[in-house]
Formats: sequence, C-alpha cells, structure tokens
Amino acid sequence: MTRTVMCRMYKEELPGLERPPYPGAKGQDIFEHISQKAWADWQDHQTKLINEKRLNMMNAEDRKFLQGEMDKFFSGEEYAKVEGYVPPAQ
Repeated sequence: MTRTVMCRMYKEELPGLERPPYPGAKGQDIFEHISQKAWADWQDHQTKLINEKRLNMMNAEDRKFLQGEMDKFFSGEEYAKVEGYVPPAQ
C-alpha cells in the first residue's frame, strides 16, 4: 500500500515519497508534507533553472539559491520562473 501525505503544494492527499530526499530536518519535512507529484514537478523546474541560469552545483551560492526557490515553490510563494519556456502542446 502506498503511503499518502497531505501535500503542502497541492493541498490534497497524494502518494508520498518513499524516503526523505535530503538528510536532516529539511528532508524529513519534505518527506512528511510533499507528494511524489510535487517533488517530480520541482525536479523538472529545478533542472530548467539550473540550465537556464547556468547554475553550478559546486557553488554554495547557487545551491542556496535553489534551496530558497524550492521552499518558495512548495509553499505557493512567487518563485523564479524559466524565461521563454513554452510547454509542449498536449
């Protein structure tokens, strides 16, 4: 049986992650309050941000920027968008 969480982002009961994606309190918070769907959406958006802004994950400032944007993304605040991205037609 799949574990479900009340997703902070989508405000509904959805399947949860299998394990915390980070160590420590941040990872536990995500594990308890973020759904698989929201996490996958964040990973997609994160990849676009890394590519567009040419972020270097070896750079502490770039990692800090992404961490802040992730927090905004999951809490429904205004977060950095990818300029010029047009989603494929369905």
